[in-house]
Formats: sequence, C-alpha cells, structure tokens
Amino acid sequence: MAGSVSTPSTVPLPRRPVEPGAPAARHPGAAGWRGVRRWYERELGWAAVPGRPPRLPTGVRFDVLDVPAEAGAGALRHLAPGSPVALRGDRMELLVAAGSAEELPGLLEWLEWGAVTLDLRALGAGGALLAPLPPGWPPSSAEGPSRGLPGARSRGLPACRKGAAVWLRPPEPGREAEASLPAMPAQGREEHAPDLVRLVDTVAACCHRVRLRRAAGRAGRVVPSDR
Repeated sequence: MAGSVSTPSTVPLPRRPVEPGAPAARHPGAAGWRGVRRWYERELGWAAVPGRPPRLPTGVRFDVLDVPAEAGAGALRHLAPGSPVALRGDRMELLVAAGSAEELPGLLEWLEWGAVTLDLRALGAGGALLAPLPPGWPPSSAEGPSRGLPGARSRGLPACRKGAAVWLRPPEPGREAEASLPAMPAQGREEHAPDLVRLVDTVAACCHRVRLRRAAGRAGRVVPSDR
C-alpha cells in the first residue's frame, strides 16, 4: 500500500536447502558418535567407519567370534586379562587375532565340532563390528531401554541396551590390544598368549550346552549347567 511504513519482519527466513547426508550430521546425537569414532581412531589407532554407531572393520587389527552371551561367559577364563570382549544384546563378541575367521571352519572340523550345529560365527576380512561405547561414555537415550541377559546376574554380566554394544572388557588406550588376542600357535606368539584352538573348543562346547539346555527347556527336561 502506498505510503505505508515497512516494519522488520518477525517471520524466520526460509532455511537453506539441506545437502545430502546433512540431517544425520546435525542430529542431536551425531556429535557424540563422532566423538566415539575419534576415540577409537586416536586412542587405539583403530580404523572406524562413520555411522550411528560407528563400525570397526574386522580382518585388519582383529577378527571377532560372535556367540551367545551364555556361551561366551564360559570361555572368558581362556582369555588374557587385556583381551577385549563386547556385549551386544544377548550376544558376546570375543576379539581374536586377525585371520582367525579363516581358521574357524578348519578348527571346528579338526576339533570334531564340524558336524554339530553351533550358534557361532566369525567376522573377518570385509566384516565390521558395531563400535561399543568407550568406557565411561554416557549411553544415548536413542539406544532403547536396557535389558538383562539370560543368566547375566549369576555370571556377573552387565545389562545391555537393546541393539547397543558395551565393553565387558574394554581395550586400553596406550596398550597393544592385538598382543593379548587369541591366535593360532603357529603364528609365533609368546608362550603366555591365549590359544585360539583352546578358545574355539571351549566356545563350541559352551554353545552346544546352551543349545541343549534351551531344547531341554522347551521339552521340560533338565540339563546340568556349566561348572
């Protein structure tokens, strides 16, 4: 209208178009996940793929044995104190020497577990581990409610948030975690290094017991627990 006086607009200006990938980067929790990735890269020297959560490539610095938490708990005594172990839901992820995933099928055959159905898998070259939160890192509210694991209280396992991973035995900055990982004896490891053969045999036996216990539970039978 002619003669009218213009006044400053109180309506916010339109937002700039968002580039592809920007919404995730501006998510309230994105800065925290970037910090998690930097912790692995700077404190441990491990490669980390960006994401929520970041992923740690396997087959480079380590491989992973993925087993039921009940079975993994029975094998912890065969690991060195500094050997990293993670929990994700009702699964336990045991870090082992890089290249171990390729050895697993042959080991199971040699140990006479090849014909037995086991809830056991290995992550090696080309795989990735969802990065657990570093020790002391506050959990994200987006990870969902925490839940207990079967037999967790009796075995001293912590509660784990659904879909998230936590360190049961975290890697320690400033130390070579790879030196503590179970490996094949032929790889020239020191005498005190954990033996991958013994670990796989124990994990396989524990996985088999867990399977029998669950089957017996469905049938109403009782199977002796691990000693």
